[in-house]
Amino acid sequence: MMEGCDMLTASVTTQDGYILSLQRIPQGRSGQTTGDRPPVLLQHGVLMDGMTWLINAPDESLAYILADNFFDVWIANSRGTRYSRGHTSLSPNDGAYWDWTWDQLVADELPALVQYVHDQTGQKLHYVGHSLGTLVAFASFSRQMLLDKLRSAALLSPIAYLGHVSSLLCRIAAENHMAEAMLGLGYPEFDPKGHGVATLLKTLCKKPNVNCYDLMASFTGPNCCLNSSTVELFLQNEPQSTSTKNVIHLSQMLRGNTISMFDYGSNDENMKHYGQSTPPAYDMKSVPTDLPLFLAYGGQDALSDPNDVQVLLNDLTNHEGDDIVVQYREDYAHADYVMGVNAEQVVYDPIMAFFKLH
Repeated sequence: MMEGCDMLTASVTTQDGYILSLQRIPQGRSGQTTGDRPPVLLQHGVLMDGMTWLINAPDESLAYILADNFFDVWIANSRGTRYSRGHTSLSPNDGAYWDWTWDQLVADELPALVQYVHDQTGQKLHYVGHSLGTLVAFASFSRQMLLDKLRSAALLSPIAYLGHVSSLLCRIAAENHMAEAMLGLGYPEFDPKGHGVATLLKTLCKKPNVNCYDLMASFTGPNCCLNSSTVELFLQNEPQSTSTKNVIHLSQMLRGNTISMFDYGSNDENMKHYGQSTPPAYDMKSVPTDLPLFLAYGGQDALSDPNDVQVLLNDLTNHEGDDIVVQYREDYAHADYVMGVNAEQVVYDPIMAFFKLH
């Protein structure tokens, strides 16, 4: 916790019954609460939680930096992570609790969080997403959701297309349908510290060219700018659970290079859920051109590969002028955007300048 900086906690219940923990930093270290403090919602990526934004020293962590720069900071924790395991009728021990993918984060979770912050502050908000937090945002925007409540969105390590993912661990797991096998073996919760994932990793680590001595780099790409004590703290606190079904959905995207809703695997099942034989697509060309976007991506990122980001940028070509800022950093990988020791100068200062324009 940061000296002179009080953190508040709220509960938000989604339409599909998940009870989420939302942290708020209403003021920075100066203690000043008067004046215009535009709200900012921070949404972490998959296998992480809100701690992502707080794990570095206060002058290196985005949540604290925003609070010190007179923003009203709200930190989301997605369903299934340690502070958001509540539900109106289910327990995490129930398989049904884990019956969701990022489709439900688009349909139910993000709208509930944005609505709550909007209602509490009476203001439109800025949004910052990392990794899966960007995919959920892009999918929402492509369906014209949330737009009346947002001022702008900053998207770090943007995830949309996954066809060029260079992480061998992820690629082999997806191509060998390993998450599907885990679900079949009775592991609806994808718990990175659990037995099912441990068994999966043992299998993966026997594959040629897979480096399991540095698992983090094997997933994220070689991060340039992490402090070793931060990495240690990260590994103690994270990674967090998601649903195995969500991992299956991401694997489908990687295999097919598509951005579609979850594929139930047969025409009949898809027809039952969607009224059509194939899953509905999210069309990135439908993201509104008047929504201000800040995108930051790195040359070493093994998950948000520069080639995939380029395909996404081609879909966003109708964004013009100040309404789109694209920042590329050759030496950055996936985790540098949330834990890099120099991220304030490299990424966060430009984000705040962007927010002040909008």
